[in-house]
Amino acid sequence: MGKTYISSLIVKGLRENNVNCGYFKGVLSGAYLENDELMPGDAKEVCIRANLNCNPKDLVSYIFKEPVSPHLAAKINNEFIELNKIKEDFHKLIKNYDFMVVEGCGGIVCPLRFDDKKIMLTHIINLLNLPIIIVANGGLGTINDTVLTVEYAKSQGFSIIGIILNNYDENNMMHIDNKKMIEELTNIPVIACVKEDDESINLSLIFKR
Repeated sequence: MGKTYISSLIVKGLRENNVNCGYFKGVLSGAYLENDELMPGDAKEVCIRANLNCNPKDLVSYIFKEPVSPHLAAKINNEFIELNKIKEDFHKLIKNYDFMVVEGCGGIVCPLRFDDKKIMLTHIINLLNLPIIIVANGGLGTINDTVLTVEYAKSQGFSIIGIILNNYDENNMMHIDNKKMIEELTNIPVIACVKEDDESINLSLIFKR
């Protein structure tokens, strides 16, 4: 669905409009080796596209190589994800910025730790008191996926800013109808539609609310 891509466009757009915006991700799995060190590819992508002059590894609390759910990646590496570390890292980082884009990991129902402690992505959202933007694909299957995500987010009491449709084709009848049906079924606005390979995003509706 392109959460990292959309995050990078938002950070880039804000910085180009003179907003000192940063980026943070609590847990990343699927990192790759670069110069014998694990590199969080998502954070690096944001740094490059948004011209963030910092070490991508400083933007992520937990970095794992295995491209699996964070709770399993942590288990494989015998690490234990702790909310306190994520909170401390976030508040340390945000001191350098006026605004922060926080990217989730996986979907909204994403386990980060599942042993004697049960930590989900939803715990990070609550811990950092974050409103959320839901990123969805513009194509086939998105109505069901997006409506279920919105309903779960509502059940958790989250403040939903809106929905962004990625890989959207404004000339595709299905995409146009998907947008209409998602808004009708969720009563949540689609605040941006991003075409494939767009290098910018319209921020007006995102920050109008």
